[in-house]
Amino acid sequence: MWAKTVSELHGLTLVLLVVTCSALGAPARAVPSFAQQTGQPCAACHVGAFGPQLKPFGRDFKLYGYQSADGKSKELPIALMAQASVTHTGADQSPPPAPHFGDNDNFAIDQLSVFYAGKAAAGFGAFAQATYDGVARTFHLDNVDVRRVKEVTILGRDSLVGLDFNNNPTVQDVWNSTPAWGFPYNSSALGAGAPPQAQIEGALGQKVVGAGVYGLWDDTLYVEGNFYHELDRRFVGRLGTGSSITDDRYTGVMPYGRVALLHDFGSASTVQAGLFAMQFQAYPSGIVASGQDHYADLGVDANYQYIGDDRNVISAHAVSISERRRLDGTAALNPGMTARSYLSTSRADVSYSRDNTWTPTLQVFSVRGAPDPTLAPTAAKSSGVLAEIAFTPWGKPNSPVYWANARFAVQYIAYSELNGQRSHASDNNTLYLNVWMAMAPFGSRVVR
Repeated sequence: MWAKTVSELHGLTLVLLVVTCSALGAPARAVPSFAQQTGQPCAACHVGAFGPQLKPFGRDFKLYGYQSADGKSKELPIALMAQASVTHTGADQSPPPAPHFGDNDNFAIDQLSVFYAGKAAAGFGAFAQATYDGVARTFHLDNVDVRRVKEVTILGRDSLVGLDFNNNPTVQDVWNSTPAWGFPYNSSALGAGAPPQAQIEGALGQKVVGAGVYGLWDDTLYVEGNFYHELDRRFVGRLGTGSSITDDRYTGVMPYGRVALLHDFGSASTVQAGLFAMQFQAYPSGIVASGQDHYADLGVDANYQYIGDDRNVISAHAVSISERRRLDGTAALNPGMTARSYLSTSRADVSYSRDNTWTPTLQVFSVRGAPDPTLAPTAAKSSGVLAEIAFTPWGKPNSPVYWANARFAVQYIAYSELNGQRSHASDNNTLYLNVWMAMAPFGSRVVR
């Protein structure tokens, strides 16, 4: 078994060598297209100089509509991304986790993406991603977030108000505790198992469109309100998302709300605490005659970040999501089932980044819920720990690569319980070796 893993690692190493050798160039200025506009290296916005985990500068850049007056770059704001990995699970999987893959020790090109990331027309800023999924072997429109922001004065305090349009609830959020950008920032699609999730944790992504407003008052109070509606399934199919006729069919307007309090302790550390909530309804498996299922999700989150001299960065995130379910439609399809159900998920993680290069992270997670056909046959009880160490060689001032960046990571998930089962939970333990590359192909010149 491990001989095969070594062979797959050789394939991953070849991918790394080709991309790395092609990336050697002049002194660092910025990567990829967002960095072109800010005139700053990736480490200015991102913990560990790479990826979704944001620092204060990165959160502000997103809040202000993916635009910065400091950026003077004229290059087209296009970026490319690639992920490749090897996955090993505690026990072989039968059947294999996906078509075209083996029962264990799988090498995969996880995804290839192209981004438009920066200024758009009429004062709007945009983050838009199109992705080829190397596991499912499909191409689709991925996350999209479009903003228009205006700075104002409210009650004598500097503030901002903005319009937001997106296709995935919480993708617009700037904190790394909510589902779209929470840890782990990438994970294996070929793992042995996973706990159930609340609907807001990805079920609606790319299947809905939302519009709303948000505001930040005095860098202290953040509020947001959005309304979502399911996209036409034929239109979603043309975008490559591939909705099945047996997928749940979401109906009506789905409101989303967010409020957060935040405080900066000088330039050293920041703290945030907030709530987010969403309500929606769906016809289970698209069967209108069965009646609707109703969901109400409430999340509580908190974040702490210590920046200091930027050589030692500590970040901590915690979230608990409670989903109340009245599954009238599902109960009609499953006689004897109790319609009222619930699911509660909790996660907390802490990371330490040294010189924006080495970033170990540890997370604990727990899922609890009532038994029903949409969760697990026995009970939705799962818990475990996730550990990761990431290495980012570039993305800092004076890095030898100015138009590309890379993140190399080793991740391990250990389950103490999965879907109510303890005796064989470790069979689902997953080792995930991953390389994550990003580059701006038109970023040959960046003015600082």
